[in-house]
Amino acid sequence: MSPRKPPRVQVALAVIERNGRVLICRRRVSDHLGGYWEFPGGKKEAGEPWERCLRRELREELGVEVRRLQPFGRIRHQYPDRLIAFRVFRCHLARGHPKPLRAQAVRWVTAARLPQYRFPPADQALIGRLLRRRERAIL
Repeated sequence: MSPRKPPRVQVALAVIERNGRVLICRRRVSDHLGGYWEFPGGKKEAGEPWERCLRRELREELGVEVRRLQPFGRIRHQYPDRLIAFRVFRCHLARGHPKPLRAQAVRWVTAARLPQYRFPPADQALIGRLLRRRERAIL
């Protein structure tokens, strides 16, 4: 019998930008990887388009609507028990003020400060990309 492949989880993530800062959320302590910070977003349902998934998740988790969704890459990360496939979108708030409806806290931070927060391993590639983009903008 061949080893069973770990489940693949598809997740839409948002890099929501405002005044040179990005929005991050802190997971509830009772959640998987509780206490870690993350970019807002969530799991895609079967057959759901990526952008619709992200808009739904942001309404449910933060009570906001976004505009100008721009694809910002794909990230894959293998955990021991699952493969996470992210689609990342840059976007801006259209309506609402982010509230931690399904998170412990929300915070606006500069890209330079992201390494000061504890993020899951799967988010490290995106943090690196945001830092490199910031460095290129300074040069």
